[in-house]
Amino acid sequence: EGATSHSGRRTFITNLAAQGVSVRVLAALAGHRSIQTTQRYIDVNDNMLRRAVELA
Repeated sequence: EGATSHSGRRTFITNLAAQGVSVRVLAALAGHRSIQTTQRYIDVNDNMLRRAVELA
């Protein structure tokens, strides 16, 4: 309930982004011509933020 036709795509792209997959690769997988479109699909979450800080 509350899911849209893009919910699965958004989850797929967000999960791969969280694992460090390049946005260019994500765009190719999603069939997007523009990286900006792909970036709108990536939901930043607390785990992603934490991992980024741990890299510093």
